[in-house]
Amino acid sequence: MKESSNVLEINNLQTSFFTKQGEVKAVDDVSLKVRKGKTLGIVGESGSGKSILSLSILRLIFKPGQIVSGEIIYNGENLLDKPERYMRGLRGNQISMIFQEPMTSLNPVFTIGEQIAEAYRIHEGLGSKEALRRTVDMLRLVGIPSPEKRARQYPFQLSGGMRQRVMIAMALACNPDLLIADEPTTALDVTIQAQILELMKELQQKLHMSIIMITHDLGIVAETCDDVAVMYCGKIVEYADVRTLFRQPKHPYTIGLLNSLPRHDIDQEELEPITGSVPSPFEERAGCSFAPRCPHAAQQCYEKLPDLKMLDSGQQQVRCWMYTDQWESGTEVHGES
Repeated sequence: MKESSNVLEINNLQTSFFTKQGEVKAVDDVSLKVRKGKTLGIVGESGSGKSILSLSILRLIFKPGQIVSGEIIYNGENLLDKPERYMRGLRGNQISMIFQEPMTSLNPVFTIGEQIAEAYRIHEGLGSKEALRRTVDMLRLVGIPSPEKRARQYPFQLSGGMRQRVMIAMALACNPDLLIADEPTTALDVTIQAQILELMKELQQKLHMSIIMITHDLGIVAETCDDVAVMYCGKIVEYADVRTLFRQPKHPYTIGLLNSLPRHDIDQEELEPITGSVPSPFEERAGCSFAPRCPHAAQQCYEKLPDLKMLDSGQQQVRCWMYTDQWESGTEVHGES
């Protein structure tokens, strides 16, 4: 049997939250793949479902949330069929995650060293002395000066960039196959952000791991990712390798995101914001959720949602009527502002 080139495959995943106001499909029929040793970027505005997708992979969805259907195939096995005991052994060991806010993710009453060493004790069965030695080595690996001293300090004694390096050290302690990085540079200044991203690239090459990079920053995607999935209202609207996506974006939402960025390679008098706002998650739509904001929306866009279609190039998928045989050109209606 030929070994798969993908470390993770997600097929038709749906994660919903059941509230008094109704069902919210936070992740709606999502399918994607993460290639071994490569980085997949998942990009979109706040509320698009990026973080819920990452938590679904680790099965960290709790009531009123529920993984309703689909498959999460990790190294050939469906994680949704596994017992919780299996998942506890997997989390932080084979699949790790860097969360958005290091100050809220780190326990304020335990030292940095104690928190990283816990991974070695739980997953590798090391004694306290050996776990601490490995912890110091890991702090040194992520570029923290005086690691022996830092291991004895508490989170509040470290800067934001230093805490983020600690989070990376904790996530990489057991050499995972897959690292999920959820907005890993949020609230860091540009210089520290560049250092953190460069560190992650170096460690990826050294440890031969795959990365899912969750972000709203297309600059980070361009710098770090091999493939990109663009999400909007819980669905993937465009999926391509990073070079194709930036050179030939197809979905109007992707084009809008790129046009709203400052560019240094072209004359740009002013930025072009995407008009309107993300619809309420409780709002039921028969058609495309982006239609009210789309400059090309036709009547059919409001009536039926198109499938995610592979384009003739074979390198790009897009969920838009304009790239199907059923597109009714010349019937555009004005989107809502």
